[in-house]
Amino acid sequence: MSLSRDQIAERLAAAGYIADGELAVAISLMDLLKRPLLLEGEAGVGKTEDAKALAAVHSAELIRLQCYEGLDQSAALYEWNYQRQLLAIQAHQVEAGGKAGEIEDQIFSEKYLLERPLLAAIRRERPPILLIDEIDRADEEFEAFLLELLSDFQVTIPELGTITAVSIPHVVLTSNGTRELSDALRRRCLYHYVDYPHVDREARIIMARVEGAGASLSLQIARMVESIRKEDLRKVPGVAETLDWAAALVGLDVRDLADRPETVHETLMCLLKTHEDKARLSREVTERLLGKVA
Repeated sequence: MSLSRDQIAERLAAAGYIADGELAVAISLMDLLKRPLLLEGEAGVGKTEDAKALAAVHSAELIRLQCYEGLDQSAALYEWNYQRQLLAIQAHQVEAGGKAGEIEDQIFSEKYLLERPLLAAIRRERPPILLIDEIDRADEEFEAFLLELLSDFQVTIPELGTITAVSIPHVVLTSNGTRELSDALRRRCLYHYVDYPHVDREARIIMARVEGAGASLSLQIARMVESIRKEDLRKVPGVAETLDWAAALVGLDVRDLADRPETVHETLMCLLKTHEDKARLSREVTERLLGKVA
């Protein structure tokens, strides 16, 4: 039986992930319809963390496939342990005086099979969370292969035959939007766009994830980050950067941003990731933004 939206939201919160209502609905429908969930949004908004929290919600194993340009089936599905196979062939030749071809059936067996994330996900007894992270970084050819797997949840290994899923994994795909995904992939998935959190939710995220961050300071930090995101930056800080900054401020015993403007400016390195962005956020700009939120 699938969990309701409220139950999903409560369990995600218990795992340290503060979800908005639409995301909770998407996850609930994902469980009900047994469909993959595609999370799209800017880098750093919490897409990967959602899958991690979902694993905690279901008390399930998280299996992660990190996508990249040039990713192929062997790296994502399975490989043969060629070194062990070669050693087995050499040992057979020495001990039995036989030919390499005589042990072909033995070396192409489970003993020499290396599971990669996709194969591991469909062979688990309990449904895992399969995170296919940054699918937009993979090539279109790999995306086409993935469509087949997500449709049937079975794969064919020539030497072993067809392997059908023992249980259907909960599949979460993430995309930063660096390239347009195919219509075929989108049709197979439920879809949710993950945006930067609004101030109140980001403050709740800070309180949930940073020990010692009180409500007042968390709200100030969230407001300051929101103001910084509106500046003309090359790399807009994500939630992960917000949490780093909050942890730094708490560690430096900052309790009110207005009381420690110098510390606020010096620690912006937690948010700003390029030389250009650090130059744009001068002390004068920091003071101006701080005057609006503290």
